Amino acid sequence: MTETAFDLVLSGGTVFDPVAGTHSVTDVAVTGDRVARIAPSLAAQVAQAGQVVDCTGKWVMPGLVEGHTHVFENVSKVGAPPDEAHLRRGVVAAADAGTVGASTFAAFDRYVVQAAEMRLVNFLNVSVLGLIDFRFGELLNPATLVPEDALAVAAENPGVVRGFKIRLSEDVVGPAWRSLLKTSLALAADAGLPLMVHIGETEEPLPEVLGLLRPGDVVAHCYTGKPHGILDGDKVIAEVREARARGVLFDSAHGRSNLSFEVARRAIADGFLPDLLTSDTSARNWRGPVFDLVTSAAKLRALGMTMDEIVPRMTIAPARLLGLDTEGYGTLVEGGPAHVTVLEDAPETTLPDASGNSITASRLEPALVLHHGRRVETTPWRGLDQDR
Repeated sequence: MTETAFDLVLSGGTVFDPVAGTHSVTDVAVTGDRVARIAPSLAAQVAQAGQVVDCTGKWVMPGLVEGHTHVFENVSKVGAPPDEAHLRRGVVAAADAGTVGASTFAAFDRYVVQAAEMRLVNFLNVSVLGLIDFRFGELLNPATLVPEDALAVAAENPGVVRGFKIRLSEDVVGPAWRSLLKTSLALAADAGLPLMVHIGETEEPLPEVLGLLRPGDVVAHCYTGKPHGILDGDKVIAEVREARARGVLFDSAHGRSNLSFEVARRAIADGFLPDLLTSDTSARNWRGPVFDLVTSAAKLRALGMTMDEIVPRMTIAPARLLGLDTEGYGTLVEGGPAHVTVLEDAPETTLPDASGNSITASRLEPALVLHHGRRVETTPWRGLDQDR
């Protein structure tokens, strides 16, 4: 018995395998920093100093992977603290999406990536400035796009730089959006990495943008309520479906000013789900309206997505895009690293979108989080103060 004794068993939860697209009620056993077994009735094999956690009625899944956030704290005004904003809310790995440019990358790597308990990578902003201050468009001066700087940083830091980011809103790029996008696509191609493209309030309709994108590129804010989105009335426009068919990915990316419940509801009803479910958490929204990734997921669940549809989009899908699946993120398998998030339903509350609308829905809460087998102290939902 001692040879098979486990340190921890998560007992009786609904365990998701997002790669296979299946789930079952079973147990997950952890020894050290690895998943030792996934099978029924493992609780009896816990070592004397071990622990059994009853997960009945809860969802057990790989540790969550956030594909779009802003965590360059104390340098950019939009940077939230990564471990507090994400890890303590169930997210074990995340990608900063363009807060950092080539000129600020060294500080990001030293003071954020290396200092964080969780795993961090990024989409490097094509502007050397990054998002130092949201009030000033980082590409209004086109000369701030310096391809050789972006390429050098990516080549020197492959463990962190997993793609590039450009915002195409008029107040960011002005009238030069097309040439800036083409230059960004060329540098991304040179690096062999995807380009994430922020839409909403673009100068021209979305099909003009989509026609330029490559397989593997990412359209952020697919449920935006701003002009030039994905809908024509109640239907997703044909060019969006055509882009997806050739491999362009679509990211929900809530953000302070992008997720529209009405757009999301119509798109989901029309069968258009995001490829990546992300929060776009930042210092501007982590105390509302976004809060965190699990709250963003609860909102989309209330609008029609199922847990079977939600789980892969915030585990294996972003892990694959970011190359973190090769490190064991995004999966929950025997012998793999013990990155585990256990979610449970919380009481119904009023949840806002980014357009001033709200719905009443049950939230999702992290009941337990493991990163490398270590139990993470979780933080209560930040909207609780607003409920009182």
